Amino acid sequence: MDKIKAFLARKGIVCSFKQYGVDALGAMAQGLFCTLLVGTILNTLGQQLHIGFLTAPIVSVGTVSYTVGGLASAMVGPGIAVAIGSALRCPPLVLYSLIPVGFAANAMGGAGGPLAVYAVTIIAAELGKLVSKETRIDILVTPCVTVIAGIAVAQLIAAPIGTAARAVGLAIMWATELQPFFMGMLVSALIGIALTLPISSAAICAAFGLTGLAGGAAVAGCCAQMVGFAVMSFRENRWGGLVAQGVGTSMLQMPNILKNPRIWIPPTLASMITGPLATCVFQLQMNGSPVSSGMGTCGFVGQIGVYTGWVSDIAAGTKAAITPMDWIGLILICFILPAVLSTLFCRILEKRGWIREGDMKLDL
Repeated sequence: MDKIKAFLARKGIVCSFKQYGVDALGAMAQGLFCTLLVGTILNTLGQQLHIGFLTAPIVSVGTVSYTVGGLASAMVGPGIAVAIGSALRCPPLVLYSLIPVGFAANAMGGAGGPLAVYAVTIIAAELGKLVSKETRIDILVTPCVTVIAGIAVAQLIAAPIGTAARAVGLAIMWATELQPFFMGMLVSALIGIALTLPISSAAICAAFGLTGLAGGAAVAGCCAQMVGFAVMSFRENRWGGLVAQGVGTSMLQMPNILKNPRIWIPPTLASMITGPLATCVFQLQMNGSPVSSGMGTCGFVGQIGVYTGWVSDIAAGTKAAITPMDWIGLILICFILPAVLSTLFCRILEKRGWIREGDMKLDL
């Protein structure tokens, strides 16, 4: 047993929640962002600003033509796989061999492709690491083992994982349509909490394909956390903290949350209010990329995703036009209400002595 542990340690294989549940999931979100999300943003910019370079097909594969954004989006599987491989500290030959593995897993996973890529890549990466540099023909053995094992695993589990993930996502969206108040509150709070935790809310939303009203509730929850912490801690962190948390990530507050968990109450309560408002009052829907549902105000990706959905709905004929009420709802849910409600709840807790000045100070 000791020899096995020593061998795994030498290979850099660490079976832990942090390795697979935090590092790999976080990397998955980065891979999604740099491919699918960036591709969506580029396509939207090209269409809305009439930029020829971004709207014209630049390459064709068979009968399919791709724009710049289309190419980026098509690489979502390899992008996720390489990002996860990097997070797992794979040797170069293993890392590069994950490119076809990611492509295959995403294609086989269908609508739940990102989650399939996540699971398959972890298995393929660890198997590749086991044989890496163990033979004199490593340049042949390691890529072959990684690719063959990865695609074989993908054939076994990618489709079932994709189907299951999609079913869960559809169930959440169906429940949100059926009970928009309670599910809006639940989805908003849980996805918002996931955004602040050292896991990836974007990856979760992408894995389950959260769109529609459920996606809108997720956007509301993420914005409540990011904008809430940014505004609540303005006295301590000033403009640098406002930008870092409001446009970056509320995850920066995790060390402070561990010291005083009560600072998490105001933005979470705010999300439990803005979520139902998003679903019941403003009918805020995310009909863009599912990954945008879990991004909040990070680079304003959540808002771009909502806008992209509006544009797509208009093009499909399911929406007549973007109305002033659409913009009012988006601004209130994503910016104004999170700031006002979080600050209000924070001041109440300060009067009770639960939160003190300096509790949300960041080392910026």
